[in-house]
Amino acid sequence: MKKGVKLFGKKARLGAEIVAVGALTGLFAGVVITCFVALCSLAERFARNDFYGFFRRNPAFIPLLFLALFAGSVLIGGIMRFMSSVRGSGIPQTEGATRGLFRFKWYEAVTGMFAAALFTIFMGVNAGSEGPSIMIGGGCGSFTSDLLRRNAIVKRYQVTSGACAGISVAFNAPLTGMAFAFEEAHKRFTPEVFVSSFSSLVVALVVRNLLGPLMGLKNGAFFSAYSFGEVEPFNIMFLVYVLFAAVIVALVGVAFYYLVLLVKKLFERSGVAKFAKGIFRVSIPFVLAGAFGLITEYAMGGGHGFIEAVGSKGELHTVFSSPVWATLLIVVLLRLVATVLNIGAGVPAGAFVPILAIGAGMGALLSLLCGAMGMDAAYSDALVMICMATFFTTVVKSPITGIVMVVELTWNFTFLLPVILGVAVGYLTGTLFRTEPIYDKLLDDMLEEAHRTHPVEEFIIKVRVTDMGHAAGRALRDVLWPGGALIVKILRGDEEISPDGNTHIKEGDILVVKSKTAEKKDYLESLIKTVGELVEEESAPALQEEIKG
Repeated sequence: MKKGVKLFGKKARLGAEIVAVGALTGLFAGVVITCFVALCSLAERFARNDFYGFFRRNPAFIPLLFLALFAGSVLIGGIMRFMSSVRGSGIPQTEGATRGLFRFKWYEAVTGMFAAALFTIFMGVNAGSEGPSIMIGGGCGSFTSDLLRRNAIVKRYQVTSGACAGISVAFNAPLTGMAFAFEEAHKRFTPEVFVSSFSSLVVALVVRNLLGPLMGLKNGAFFSAYSFGEVEPFNIMFLVYVLFAAVIVALVGVAFYYLVLLVKKLFERSGVAKFAKGIFRVSIPFVLAGAFGLITEYAMGGGHGFIEAVGSKGELHTVFSSPVWATLLIVVLLRLVATVLNIGAGVPAGAFVPILAIGAGMGALLSLLCGAMGMDAAYSDALVMICMATFFTTVVKSPITGIVMVVELTWNFTFLLPVILGVAVGYLTGTLFRTEPIYDKLLDDMLEEAHRTHPVEEFIIKVRVTDMGHAAGRALRDVLWPGGALIVKILRGDEEISPDGNTHIKEGDILVVKSKTAEKKDYLESLIKTVGELVEEESAPALQEEIKG
């Protein structure tokens, strides 16, 4: 009985600690990311209206634009060279940190990504602020943990809660933040992840909604140009149109995924990536961004303006006085090429909204096609929303996040069933063509690159469960294990147990852990804090036969 009371007290103290530190993370992340998003909004507006507007009005000066873009790309390449974690959207690095697989320095995540992403948007590149907001939020959580000298376990919770706060503040969408924490960051649910993420995002959103209006950010739906009217969401013919559109969008999503991998390989093998240690790596995306931005303003920034323009309450400006369908096709192609190049080259900028913008453009095109086939025009906005979710899910392979995100960003729950249908088609199509979650694939590539300089060590360790750790009394699936840890056997007295996720851990158990890590010191610290105390460590080959037995 005393052990049970003691265990309950320990869990309660851990929960209180996570809530308190999570709230502080949310406060810090709320201030930093609100400022970041507001500055990115100003930078995008300046690039679209003033910077590129000047060159459109004065074509003789266009060569100066490309010179400025090339110089800017060299600056960003230099930042990427000296701050290795500042690349891409920042989501793969943050997910790796939450899983204990990747360690980034919080000051690089906060200051480096903040400056690099803001400058990239300022130059008119097809880039959003949402992905970097996730990394900056994760960095805020890491900083808070270091400031309060928390252990490795609490630090991982705070990186998660900071990242969750980051996307919540960027989209003003709490449910999307929670879905990201479970489905993308950890790919599972634990009470501690829920508590830390919830406490952080609540505080961060309060800060955002207090400071946002003072900085020009609106409260309310992220996309407000969509009207869903008095239409029947369960209309059978509309569901047929949804199925038709979802298949096309999903196939384009599969092509997008494999194009990203192809372009990434080309950049890695090209002389551009190797020359001057990769400083010129992002020059091609930057220079092309200039050409795309001169063609249409809808090819610039994250794509929020384009997504709003294709809504029924929006106003789409045609490209070169072309028909609407031609304008939509041009913008979709430009954005698809630009996003593929950005991800492939590792441009420090977000791809979250650019991916949604491609889906929205295809949705608008398909709504015109379906309208010609007899679909009621009142369903057009719903079809655009569904195509956004479908394309996102096909590429990212996070169906719950895709569903929650588009529903929450448009503040419409009426078409939940059609959205689920579209997302299911996207997910199944991606599975059929053997795509992996794009951010997981990018993380694997980063880890492989990191392991070339920091080799992975494999060993087997035995640890005893004590009341000093957090694992006692929990099922295996409910414990936040260090990245690279695999529990292969539990020794309980004279009994040997081959565990699964439902196996409960008891005080006194000895866990046989197969370990794989490039950061052994941090790994051991995290494992011992989780379980209790070290019993024995041996090289992997020495205990292979024991494990097999």
